[in-house]
Amino acid sequence: KQVEAMKRVLESLNLNIVEMVDENATLDGGDVLFTGREFFVGLSRRTNQRGAEILADTFKDYAVSTVPVHDSLHLKSFCSMAGPNLIAIGSSEAAQKALKTMQQMSDHRYDKLTVPDDAAANCVYLNIPSKGHVLLHRAPEEYPESAKVFEKLKDHMLIPIASTELEKVDGSLTCCSVLINKASEL
Repeated sequence: KQVEAMKRVLESLNLNIVEMVDENATLDGGDVLFTGREFFVGLSRRTNQRGAEILADTFKDYAVSTVPVHDSLHLKSFCSMAGPNLIAIGSSEAAQKALKTMQQMSDHRYDKLTVPDDAAANCVYLNIPSKGHVLLHRAPEEYPESAKVFEKLKDHMLIPIASTELEKVDGSLTCCSVLINKASEL
């Protein structure tokens, strides 16, 4: 039902929809990190190599690199984009190992923002023409030390979001987000 509902919404926006018809392919949105230049796809319990291959076939203009994910639900459990060219990354050994893999696979050098808590590295970056750089991040009452790191981003409008209840069911900020770069006709 969720897939069909989302498909209807995307169709109503006249967006191109590509469906994975290979029943052996799995691809979870939480394993797909788009940097604006390339894709990193976490290979996890929810995403496999075939799913990454279908993503690469769909977005032929972008490099697609796979990153093994261990000890986490998916790739964005410990990293996400926090700005143009800026990857927020957790401090755990698994997160740092994944970052090293991404750095080795990319021709581009990204800045990194290391936060003490892996879950806090999952944030939502928006570039809003009237507001500039906007970053939704985990609230200080949840991850105080990580919130202090985000506060160093002086050129960002920071919006702390409390999502402890969502975290209880393995949800993150990016799980609640569908970002569409399309002018509204409302």
